[in-house]
Amino acid sequence: QVQLVESGGGLVQARGSLRLSCAASGRTFSRYAMGWFRQAPGKEREFVAGISWNGDSTYYTESVKGRFTISRDNATNTVYLQMNSLKPEDTAIYYCAAARRFMGVVMTASAYDSWGQGTQVTVSS
Repeated sequence: QVQLVESGGGLVQARGSLRLSCAASGRTFSRYAMGWFRQAPGKEREFVAGISWNGDSTYYTESVKGRFTISRDNATNTVYLQMNSLKPEDTAIYYCAAARRFMGVVMTASAYDSWGQGTQVTVSS
């Protein structure tokens, strides 16, 4: 199982920006898809963004399109989530996840086999 460590969360005002990072262990990071999920209080965990093994393909949930950008650096085993124009409804714990059986973008939580501990993002109005 790959170890994932998120960082970059915090408190930000509406319309502000944050950049989340996720550092992965292991030597095969460049061979599989990665994703970001989030879970707000009282809600189920939801898919936010996914990226293919080489970064050529990405996919976003509708509510963050045009505001969030997922990217990866295979040289440093890191995946990022740049979040701009943040809204109070973006408040949640954000999780990084690895889908080691897949190379293309995956949106289903069950496809991901490794998860980080999560980082809190709070957007104030």
